[in-house]
Parts: sequence; C-alpha cells; structure tokens
Amino acid sequence: MPTISLTSLQGIKQAEQILDKTAAKIALQSAEGGPIPTASGTPRDTLDLSTELVALMEARNDFRANVKAAQTADEMSKTLLNMLG
Repeated sequence: MPTISLTSLQGIKQAEQILDKTAAKIALQSAEGGPIPTASGTPRDTLDLSTELVALMEARNDFRANVKAAQTADEMSKTLLNMLG
C-alpha cells in the first residue's frame, strides 16, 4: 500500500511534467512568433494561451497541495515517533 509521502512525491512529479510540457508549448509558440502556416498556407496548431495558463495554474496548485500533504505526513510521523519514544 502506498504511503502518503510516496503518493505526494508521485503527485509532485506529475505536476512537474505537466508544467514542463505546458511551458515548452508556450515557449515554442512564442519563439515561432505565432501559428506557422502549413504548405497550403493554413495555420497549424494554434495555441490557446488561456487554456495553457489554466494548465500552468493547475500544475502549480497540484504541486503545492502535494508538498503540503508530504509536509503533513512528515509532521505526523515525527509526532508518532515522539509518542512512541
């Protein structure tokens, strides 16, 4: 059975991956100066910045929540050890 700390670390890693993916999409779009036309002249893969910013905020909130859960698990472990010791 996974511990709270392990679950929190997995959540932190997942939030980091979402953050990296979203930031890379935004950076690529910015570096290219907007949508790049295809050979036929139609724009390809336009980026909805509002959607990407929401994804960044969700990743940030997920990261913070998982850090807090890990801190709480650590505090609970310390309290239990103090009670036993």
